[in-house]
Amino acid sequence: MSSNPDALLGPADIRELAAALGVRPTKQRGQNFVIDANTVRRIVRTADVRSDDVVVEVGPGLGSLTLALLDVADRVTAVEIDDTLASALPATVTARMPERADRFALVHSDAMQVTELPGPPPTALVANLPYNVAVPVLLHMLEHFPTIERTLVMVQAEVADRLAAPPGSKVYGVPSVKANWYAEVKRAGSIGRTVFWPAPNVDSGLVALTRRPEPLKTTADRREVFAVVDAAFAQRRKTLRAALAGWAGSAAAAEAALVAAGVSPQARGESLTVEEFARIAEHKAEPKESE
Repeated sequence: MSSNPDALLGPADIRELAAALGVRPTKQRGQNFVIDANTVRRIVRTADVRSDDVVVEVGPGLGSLTLALLDVADRVTAVEIDDTLASALPATVTARMPERADRFALVHSDAMQVTELPGPPPTALVANLPYNVAVPVLLHMLEHFPTIERTLVMVQAEVADRLAAPPGSKVYGVPSVKANWYAEVKRAGSIGRTVFWPAPNVDSGLVALTRRPEPLKTTADRREVFAVVDAAFAQRRKTLRAALAGWAGSAAAAEAALVAAGVSPQARGESLTVEEFARIAEHKAEPKESE
């Protein structure tokens, strides 16, 4: 571990790099660059990054968090969609941490299209995710990279609340249940607006996910369970008997599946755990052959 404080990027470094590259952060990609070295150090600490970790970072931007991760982890692979940012990052790493440059890899791609990464399999995911793609990117990475044991993402505060919400909470919904399929999820702190450039008009939150040591015990597969979750929350004000009628083929079939799963047909999706959704998926009746 090099612990070189001068290697990390400060506000002036970020603005200088952005100016040199002609980068103007775009709203469309939800780009807000972290300009505070203490914040990236705190993220690395909260993520519990260790010296033997292979970390994947999505959306590294100008490299603030990348350098802090590289300072601690065994290696870092960054996935960046933006052409300009992707082409500049290796040079930034080489200039600021020459002794760690061979521990860094860049994948120039849309994270939603990435299904394999160079080098050893990743053990941790640490990222500052743009709020508009945060949930799909997180779920995609957890699905395709089962070796990721620990995840820490910085997302819009509202998204953080939703991901970490327990059953019965007002903001519990599809992201909460799907994240829980893979991992134990909890809020891990808040991040103010002033550590970003440009400063966003929303607060950010940290969410920590620890992968389940054993996959959820169910005979239903992930797609089947997620189909029930999507149907239950598509009409969240309805009882599950009504909300799952389309999924099951009829309200009566939905009721039969719910009763068989030990779930009240009058319950609503927001009160169910991921285990209960899995049980409902297990009891979906096969469509009868028409005479």
